[in-house]
Amino acid sequence: MSAPITPSAVSDSSAPSEPWSLEGLSRPRAWFVAVAATLVMAVSYVDRQVLAALATSVKEALHINHAQYGLLQSAFPFAYLIGAPLSGLMVDRIGPRRGLVLAVLFWSVVAAGHAFAMSFAVLFTLRVALGAAESPSFPGAAQVVRRVLPLRDRSAGFGLLFTGSSLGAMVAVPLAISLKGRFGDFRAAFVGTALVGLLWIPLFLFATYPKAVRAALAPHPATADASAERAASRTLSLGLLVRDPAVQRALLLTAGAAPAILFVQVWAPQYLQRAFALKEDQIGQYLWFPPVLFDMGAVCFGALASRRAHAAREADDAPIRSYADLLIVGALLEATLAFAPLASSPFWATVICAVCLAGGGAVFARLTADMLARVSPRHISAAGGLTAAAQSLAQIVANPIIGKVVDRTHSYSGTMVVLGLVVLPAALAWALWPMPGQRA
Repeated sequence: MSAPITPSAVSDSSAPSEPWSLEGLSRPRAWFVAVAATLVMAVSYVDRQVLAALATSVKEALHINHAQYGLLQSAFPFAYLIGAPLSGLMVDRIGPRRGLVLAVLFWSVVAAGHAFAMSFAVLFTLRVALGAAESPSFPGAAQVVRRVLPLRDRSAGFGLLFTGSSLGAMVAVPLAISLKGRFGDFRAAFVGTALVGLLWIPLFLFATYPKAVRAALAPHPATADASAERAASRTLSLGLLVRDPAVQRALLLTAGAAPAILFVQVWAPQYLQRAFALKEDQIGQYLWFPPVLFDMGAVCFGALASRRAHAAREADDAPIRSYADLLIVGALLEATLAFAPLASSPFWATVICAVCLAGGGAVFARLTADMLARVSPRHISAAGGLTAAAQSLAQIVANPIIGKVVDRTHSYSGTMVVLGLVVLPAALAWALWPMPGQRA
């Protein structure tokens, strides 16, 4: 009988040993693969953000009010909440290369199906299906980055990975509005943006075709004790993974940081229209900017953490460092959303939203890199799926509440203040959470 698996078997204070080899995988090729994995996040966010970009047109065509729109925006994360941990286990089992390709094929079909929705009920069903279909995106992409990049590059790699979501959000608004204007119907935007995913598939297959890459991304990389590793993988449950301290504090901070980012990504178009009397076709000239700052926050803070980690290893400083100071700075930047009601113009409102997303990018890049440095390499996607589920849960709770508050108060001001400030206690709890062998 095998020994029971305990949380200490899931993670420990030192970097877990890796059951795959990077032999024959050059650093430029590894970064090429990481970029391809980042782009799958961009594709997923393009498909999921089209509804937010064209919210006014869709609501008018299907006679949807703010409360129903909030439910629509909760439908996707509800399915993602359930699907992300399960799809993480699936990706850990079949490998991220196969898992991501199958997922993109499926969700592209579902995304295009939005064009044929004729009622709230049908659109709600499609949002649920899209959430389920896209649930392997982050777990699979995180698995790719963790497997192909050498240790010294991983924090920077996770910073890059989070730029995919903002890149997708940045492209989605002008692309969707452009397609609607060109074809005279918002439904064309759902079909056109769905085709983007199909273009990503050959790029990813090309990037991951070399033998060394396929070996690194294999479902069951060879180890000295492969049978024991597979047995442990079968025995591990999500419940056990949730009890791991590294995962628990990541889940807490994810739930605290997600709502402010959600507001900027989903509700900012309507906020700008209501607060500053902008037309739908004017939104694109403003909302391309916040995702750029999200990218900068994720990449810069990720690269800084990688540089400091590399210096620590050069000094034989073995314990994993959290770099809590970097995360606290990111949380303070994200909290600036609370000042958005003071903005005197759409320009300054957009600047505040951009600073908020810069902090959000820093927070998510740091908490993800820290967590995935501590969990077993065989359970990277499952752990990533759990944090994605926590983000979805925050969206499920926040979206309907935001919709009801706006319907009753006809203002976004109070909502922005609360959502901006909630990240601060979560970040402080993360920073003070005791971890074995941790150094600040």
